[in-house]
Amino acid sequence: MSGVPHASGAQLARALDMQRELVAHARPVMEFLCEQTRDSDSLVILAGADGMLLHASGDSRFMGRAERVALRPGATWSEQYRGTNAIGTALADDRALVVHAQEHFLERNSFLTCAAAPIHAADGRLLGALDVSGDHRGYHRHTLGLVRSAVRIIEHRLFETKHDPRHWQGLRLRLHAQPEGLGTVTEGLLAVRDDGVLAGASVAALSALGLQWRDVGAIRLDAVLTEPLEQLWQWSQKPGAAARVVHTVAGQALWVKAESGRLPQTAIFTAVPAREHIAPVGDALSRIDTGDAVWHAAVERARKVAGKPIALLLQGESGVGKEVFARAVHHSGPRSQKPFVAVNCAALPEQLIEAELFGYLPGAFTGARREGAPGRIREAEGGTLFLDEIGDMPLALQARLLRVLQDREVSPLGGGKPVAVDFALVCATHRRLAQEIEAGRFREDLYYRLNGLTLQLPALRERTDFDHLLDSQLQALMPHKTLAIAAGLRERLRAYPWPGNMRQLSSVLRTVCALLEEDDLVIDWQHLPDDLAHVLRQQPGTTPEPSEDLPTDLRSLSRYSIARALQACAGNYSEAARMLGIGRSTLYRKLRRPGLPG
Repeated sequence: MSGVPHASGAQLARALDMQRELVAHARPVMEFLCEQTRDSDSLVILAGADGMLLHASGDSRFMGRAERVALRPGATWSEQYRGTNAIGTALADDRALVVHAQEHFLERNSFLTCAAAPIHAADGRLLGALDVSGDHRGYHRHTLGLVRSAVRIIEHRLFETKHDPRHWQGLRLRLHAQPEGLGTVTEGLLAVRDDGVLAGASVAALSALGLQWRDVGAIRLDAVLTEPLEQLWQWSQKPGAAARVVHTVAGQALWVKAESGRLPQTAIFTAVPAREHIAPVGDALSRIDTGDAVWHAAVERARKVAGKPIALLLQGESGVGKEVFARAVHHSGPRSQKPFVAVNCAALPEQLIEAELFGYLPGAFTGARREGAPGRIREAEGGTLFLDEIGDMPLALQARLLRVLQDREVSPLGGGKPVAVDFALVCATHRRLAQEIEAGRFREDLYYRLNGLTLQLPALRERTDFDHLLDSQLQALMPHKTLAIAAGLRERLRAYPWPGNMRQLSSVLRTVCALLEEDDLVIDWQHLPDDLAHVLRQQPGTTPEPSEDLPTDLRSLSRYSIARALQACAGNYSEAARMLGIGRSTLYRKLRRPGLPG
């Protein structure tokens, strides 16, 4: 194609020298990839961010055909010059993809099928792309997965080199949903500067935290994790320390190992003044805004009052995510560097709530600690106090809370001088407080102190983003797998009323993931808890079962399903495994059990 640039030997040498770190980390991985694609008439190719091919290796018999279409080092394969092609389009769209045969813009390239994925530096910069190109007749559908895995290895090594604790002056975090995943290529990697801003990440970390590349360098660690930065620094100084559990602002638990070559300056733990706070793109409120219009409206209204002296009252059914919402408001506002203190007013005995909230002096009551306690209100100093199930607070304590909100002072039990307090207040309840006031169970004057802005959070059955919530939770629970849901089952889950809301959905999905076999990739009826499966089958529109009596216990039902699948597939084990949504090895293992057809 005329006009397409092709580097000279000297120009290619300069390009390789400029990108020597990328090439050095990519070449061993490319050699491994060549081993996996041996004798498949294909090449493994590394390209720079401008589309210039930097290195290629593979089948020598295919090399000649590839060179006839300039698929060789020095050639440029950007979309600008060659139209749609895997390398150029992956770079232009910044995503992994396959371009098959006639999908190429240039007809001369139609004998190729190419799978490519972009490669990023730890700070999100696009460095280039890795590609496997071969004869379209020999293309295997798993090739793109191999390329994506290879890119993850390259990016992992680039991150490790850039943020080696021996010379990186910040904090490095290894993250995974399971402790066994730490130290493997499936772990997430985060680099954190002294001021708490994320300086680098891996794709796995971005996925686990619901971030995008643009968030690197733009947001602070406390916008995604609830644990304070100081604590993570302290963990990093303990040699050989075991993995610890941290929590995302969305409530997801992750295992973490913190690494650092030094202790930071104490000054890095001072709070950022309110006037310096700028809510970044991709802040905590943005990450819980997943597509439902009512939820989105609540997020936008909450964002407008964050940082202002306006109390927030969250109403909604139990389990809708009121605390998750409250934490997101805290982490998106100017008080994010200070504590978020949550108190469940319905979970504490009435005689303990007063001491828990207001604190007490030494010897204030029988069983009190000798040193006394400051109380949760004082612990929230400078930050946010979250009073969950405020509608269950006893009337006597409502009067004391009202006094604190009016005077902005708290007096501990047992006497002592009042202590000035400064905190943002967020309350939540599943009760209708107006009805509680009419019934004499809630003070009207306190109600008007609490409802500076009242937000009604929708129940899960009312939300239009159910599919996103379902898929994102599955991805968080099983980050090392791409799970599908059997035909028809997703619709049943979507139509189910979910009386326990998000709390129930999370519990069900944890059970489902625990029941999956190692090589199961499709969630089906046998993975559901029995009580939920029974209810879902009773929903209108459920396909009737065969007229024959079905077994009622799980083992017998498994044998029955396998026998029916093998019969329907005329004994083809591979087809039967696909029909059942399990791996072939799982099917063989189940067939070895007594009572199953052999």
